[in-house]
Amino acid sequence: MDDPVIAPSDTARHFQASLPEVPPLRALALLFLRLGLTAFGGPAAHIAMMEDEVVRRRRWLSREQFLDLLGAANLLPGPSSTELAIYIGWLLGGWSGLVLAGTCFILPAALLVAGLAWAYLNWGTLPQVAGILYGVKPAVIAIIVQALGRLGRASVKTPGLAVVGVLAMVLSFLGVNLLVVLFGSGLAVAAGQWFRRREQKTDPGAGLSAMPLAASAVAGPAVIAPFGLWPLFLVFLKIGFVLFGSGYVLLAFLRADLVERRGWLTETQLLDAVAVGQVTPGPVSTTATFIGYLLAGPWGAVVATIGIFLPAFLLVAVSGPLMPRLRRSPAAGAFLDGVNVASLALMAVVSWQLGRAALVDGITAALAGISALLLLRYRVNSVWLVLGGAGVGLVVSLVREG
Repeated sequence: MDDPVIAPSDTARHFQASLPEVPPLRALALLFLRLGLTAFGGPAAHIAMMEDEVVRRRRWLSREQFLDLLGAANLLPGPSSTELAIYIGWLLGGWSGLVLAGTCFILPAALLVAGLAWAYLNWGTLPQVAGILYGVKPAVIAIIVQALGRLGRASVKTPGLAVVGVLAMVLSFLGVNLLVVLFGSGLAVAAGQWFRRREQKTDPGAGLSAMPLAASAVAGPAVIAPFGLWPLFLVFLKIGFVLFGSGYVLLAFLRADLVERRGWLTETQLLDAVAVGQVTPGPVSTTATFIGYLLAGPWGAVVATIGIFLPAFLLVAVSGPLMPRLRRSPAAGAFLDGVNVASLALMAVVSWQLGRAALVDGITAALAGISALLLLRYRVNSVWLVLGGAGVGLVVSLVREG
């Protein structure tokens, strides 16, 4: 019997007009399960691997469609790569695809992290993964750089967008808040289009105008709450709705809520939990799974995981149907173009920072070069590169220990 084909939502049909076919349900599930097991390296690496699989290999989406979903995911609070997976699922399969893609991407990482939490509780330490990461990181750098090149060609449509992208990179290097960079870039491109249209009759070559955007965060008062599954769920639900930024921002939220305000965790336990989220494949926010297991066993892991990821599903479900309208509107489309360019600029900055941490000697530099060659010349699947890097890293670590 043939695999069932996912029925797309009505609002998704606008994006699907240029696609040759809709993928079967099993193919979508298997892809995101595999990515959940092998997507090391954080959001930038996850995005690069999704682009490789969904755009380059399977051609389920065009690069322009992928960029629009990436820009939208970066504008939402919560884990951006998970939201991108949910967007892709919604676009290809409507509401059932939305749930399927997100769940399949999260589940392998959550189960792995729960297993590490069990080991942590029973043995008091974490299994050593330094050797694996030693070899995986150089391969991940090559995957990200290749994706940046392909997506950059699709997103940088005009010299003005190129200028916006460079400015976004500079601002990111200077430490400007990522929301300011994203919204400011979108507003700059939208404003530039508005001025060009206004002055077209007298000055067709009107230039681009930039508009900075200020952002602020409001912290609520300290509230001491007794421990229980429901308070645990509410803590992570709140974090899922307001979290923007990297794993370091997640660390700040968790420390304020769980260590200082409620006293549920020690500083050491929190740092170990964040380390597990960083070194395991899949979403970094599975840190919540580890913490939930430490506090209340398997049910705590389930409750915390649902709490931190539920907002991503809800936000994509609300915003997904608006995407076709945004792209059809000239002003909103220009804003999205600016956000897309800024998203790639932020991804480029992250890849630079990861590269400095990953390429530490001749072996890692050689691994990055070989991975780039295999990707560009022989089009090797990025998953095999990650697994191969992990194997090399383990061998090197065993040799050095011996």
